[in-house]
Amino acid sequence: MTIPQWALLGFAVWTLLVLFGTVGVYRWSRILTGRVRISEWQADQPQGSDWYRRAMRAHMNCVENLPVFAAIVLCATASGENSRFLDLLAGAILVARVCQTTVHLACTPSEVAASVRFVFFFVQALGMLAMAAAVAVSAIG
Repeated sequence: MTIPQWALLGFAVWTLLVLFGTVGVYRWSRILTGRVRISEWQADQPQGSDWYRRAMRAHMNCVENLPVFAAIVLCATASGENSRFLDLLAGAILVARVCQTTVHLACTPSEVAASVRFVFFFVQALGMLAMAAAVAVSAIG
């Protein structure tokens, strides 16, 4: 597998770890101890502690960005594009994703925490744009 493919796998595994390690533990611990019924969890209503709501947002950030990254890696794979540049970008995207999620989970809401999260998000967004551009240029040229 290429480095971008490994990074994609890492991104997917991270998304699952965030689900099972945060949101899942919170929900299932309450359901299995009888504190809430399984039907009480509704996606369109704010529920749980502040930390739980941050965990939900952190998980959704992963879910929202995973398909975009997957599409770019798929196009790179299909076109046969494989370069050190793509490897570095893919690694940076994965590291920034893990850092953004960690800050989201570990820090209470503040201007500093939001700014740090934004920097990590921006690294991911620019990295994905650069990867997509590199793949497109290679395919055209």
